Amino acid sequence: MTNCPKYSIIITVLPKEVRKDMKNKESASLSIMKIICVSIILILISGISVLAVNTNLSDVKIMLQNGYELTALTSKQTVAEVLEENHIILEDTQKATPALDEKISSGTVIKITDKTYNEVKIAEVSEQGVQTSLDELMQNYAPITEKIVVEQVAIPYETVTKNIAGTDKDVENKIIQQGAEGLKEITYKIKYQNDVEIEKTVLSEVVVKEPVNKIVQVNKKAVTTRGATDSRTSAVSYGGGKWSYSASDIDLLCAITAQECGSSYAGSLAVISCACNRAESAKWKKNGSDPLSQYKAKGQFCYSIDSHWKKRLNGNYASYVKQAVTDALNGKRNHNYLSFRAGGTHSGVYIGGNVYF
Repeated sequence: MTNCPKYSIIITVLPKEVRKDMKNKESASLSIMKIICVSIILILISGISVLAVNTNLSDVKIMLQNGYELTALTSKQTVAEVLEENHIILEDTQKATPALDEKISSGTVIKITDKTYNEVKIAEVSEQGVQTSLDELMQNYAPITEKIVVEQVAIPYETVTKNIAGTDKDVENKIIQQGAEGLKEITYKIKYQNDVEIEKTVLSEVVVKEPVNKIVQVNKKAVTTRGATDSRTSAVSYGGGKWSYSASDIDLLCAITAQECGSSYAGSLAVISCACNRAESAKWKKNGSDPLSQYKAKGQFCYSIDSHWKKRLNGNYASYVKQAVTDALNGKRNHNYLSFRAGGTHSGVYIGGNVYF
């Protein structure tokens, strides 16, 4: 029989006091762990609170032009940054209130609206790089004043030829009556802006003295020089900044001018000024070097577009139309623009119902 080794198991029983002490130490260790965990949680919460305070979030409202509203919680500082953060892009004709560079705070309301006409024009000028000021731009919108003015205007006399066919040639072209101009008083209502005349409207006309016709004896059929309807280009002379036309061409110039704008002296002068400006401009020389040639250019004025001007021939226009044409041919202008359209179809300066640019 093999001898097996003998093992002894020794069980040590700790005293009750020792076991109690160990249990207390274990409980104390667990309490310390709990305190540490709670402290870490409090530190994290405190850090988040400090971060939120330092971030300075603001509650703002954005009102779009279509009426849609949205509320945003943001850390951005300016209106522009808030709009960019919310992917809102302003059109050229829109603006934000407050302005894009304004600081925002909690409760700020940002409104998107249309710009005013003046703001759009200022922006257009700024984009073109034109050096100007707001005061200069606003001159076009200065208050308009009115005055009542009475002017005396000469009434030109007519030259009438008397047919004496069959008589001696020596009496041809003999003046048998000298002509004399008449006189009339015209009452105008004149509008001024920035001390510049912008519109002149006839209120009344009174003939003070009738003109006396000049009568010439000729050996041919009698004719009158006023009211000719020949629309063909006649000889025109130019010198010293002035144009001279035949009576028939003057009548044609007046008829076309009246058709384009015959409502006032200022409106008529603006139309003929446009033609004169073109005649003196290198850009428009291709259409002729005088106002009537510019009037007759294809597709430019009413002459080639319709035939309504024909009913105004033979003096069927207001006297101030002829006065405006005469003044322009003698060098007077009320603007330096080269084009115009009917009011409301283009941006520019309004004169007599048309807008010039």
